[in-house]
Amino acid sequence: VLQSSNSLKASYEDWLLTYGLSISPFHIRWQTAVFNRQFYNWGRWKPRFLYLWFSIGMVFGIVAMFGSVILLGKTLMQTLTQMLTEAPKAQNDRMLQVVVSILSSGLYLRVVPGVNLPVSQLTYFFSAILISGVIHEVGHGVAAIREQVRFNGFGIFIFIVYPGAFVDLFTTHLQLISPVQQLRIFCAGVWHNFVLGVASFIVLLLLPAILFPFYYTGVGALVTEVAEDSPANGPRGLFVGDLVTNLQDCPVYSVEDWNSCLEDISEKSQVGYCLSAATLQQLSFPARVYRRLDGTVECCSNSSLTDICFSYSNNLDSHLYACLPARKVIEASKVCRTNMDCQKDSVPSFCVTPSLENQTRLIRVKHPPHIDMLYVGHPMHLQYTVSLSSFVPRQNFLSFDLPVVIETFCKYLISLSGALAVINAVPCFALDGQWILNSFLEATLSSLIVEKQNRELVGFLILLAGSALLAANVALGLWMVTAR
Repeated sequence: VLQSSNSLKASYEDWLLTYGLSISPFHIRWQTAVFNRQFYNWGRWKPRFLYLWFSIGMVFGIVAMFGSVILLGKTLMQTLTQMLTEAPKAQNDRMLQVVVSILSSGLYLRVVPGVNLPVSQLTYFFSAILISGVIHEVGHGVAAIREQVRFNGFGIFIFIVYPGAFVDLFTTHLQLISPVQQLRIFCAGVWHNFVLGVASFIVLLLLPAILFPFYYTGVGALVTEVAEDSPANGPRGLFVGDLVTNLQDCPVYSVEDWNSCLEDISEKSQVGYCLSAATLQQLSFPARVYRRLDGTVECCSNSSLTDICFSYSNNLDSHLYACLPARKVIEASKVCRTNMDCQKDSVPSFCVTPSLENQTRLIRVKHPPHIDMLYVGHPMHLQYTVSLSSFVPRQNFLSFDLPVVIETFCKYLISLSGALAVINAVPCFALDGQWILNSFLEATLSSLIVEKQNRELVGFLILLAGSALLAANVALGLWMVTAR
C-alpha cells in the first residue's frame, strides 16, 4: 500500500533503507553493519586455530552432505512403509516426542506450531531456531573473514512465522578463492550447528552438577504443574511442590524413573494386594456381578467413588469377586501377583486384584508426607497431565521451573540445531549443500572431468535428485503430522 502511494513511496523507501529493512509478503528482513567490527575481530583471532577449526568443519560438512542423503533416504522409506502398513496417527503434544521426531528425521519443518507442538513450547521452539540460525551464520561470516572475503553485514529475518539469520558476503571475492577455501566457508554453518548441538548436550548431561549448589537430585520427582483437567487434580491428588517417591512398588528417583515406571505399569498386568481372609470377609459386601463390554467384570455400583471391584481365587473357585473400599485394601498391604506371595505366619490370605477395564490401572502414588494418591485410569493420562522435575530446590525461594526451562531449552537446541545442520547439508538448490557440492566437485573432479560445463551438469543432476528427496520428505512429513 505504501509503495503504491505516490506521496509516501519515496519517504517509505528511505525509511526502510535507513534502518536496513526489507519487507515483502510473508517476509521481513533486517540487515546491519553494526556487528562488522566484531566479526572482523573474531575472524582475525588466532589464525592457526581458526584454520584448524574450519578445516575440521570442512571435513564434517562433506561427511554431513553424504550422511544427510542417507538419512533422508532412510526416513523416506520409513515414512512410506508406515503409510502403507497403518493409518497415520496423530502425533502427541509431548515435547519429548517432538524432539525424537526431529532427531530421527532431521526435518524441523515437520514441526507444525499448534498441530504437533504445544503452545506452551512455542517460546522454546522459536528461540532455539533463531539461536541456531545466528550461530550458523556466524560460522559462515567468521570463516569468510578468515579466508579474506569481504564481509558486508549481518541480518535476521522472519519468514511467515519462522525466524532466521543471514550474512552478506562479497560474491566476487567468494568466486576468486580456491574451492577448498570455499568449502571451509560453506561448511562452517553446519559445523557450528553441530558444535552447538554437542555443547547443548554436554550442558544437559552436566546439568545436575552445574545446579548442584542450588538444587539436589536423586530423591524423587518434584511436581511442577498439574493440569486443570488432570485426573491427579483433587483434594487427595498431587499438588505443585509434592515429591513423588513411588508408583506402586516402583521407586521414583527422577522424572526418567517416573516415565519408566508408568510405562512398565501400563505394559504389565494389574498388581494385586495381600488381604487376610478375615479382613476380606469384614470389608466385602454383597454386590451384583456383571460383565462389561470388553469382557472384564464389575461388581460395584457405578456411582461409588471409594469402592472398587476386586477379583481373587481360593482353592475351590478361581473367579471370585468382592466390592471393597480401595484405600482400606491398599494401605498397609503388600503388593502381590499370586496367593503364594501372601502366605506368612499361617494366616489365610488372598491376593486381591482390581477388576478394571482393559488398559485401566489402579496406581498407588506415594508423595510423603501426604496421604497416598490412588489413581484409576490409563497410566499415560497421568503422565501427560502432570509436569515434574528431577531437581529439588535447596532453598524455598528458588524456582521450581528454572531447571525445567534450562533442560527443555537444551533439548530444543540439540534437536533444532541438529536438524538445521542436516537440512543445510543436503545437496539441494538454495541450501548450503548446493555450494558445498559445487565446491567439492571443483576440488575433486577437475582432473577427471576437464570441461567445467560437464562438471556443472553432474552437479545439477545431483542437486536435482537431492532437492526431490528433500521435497518428498517434507511433503510426506507434513502429511503425517496433519493427517488424522
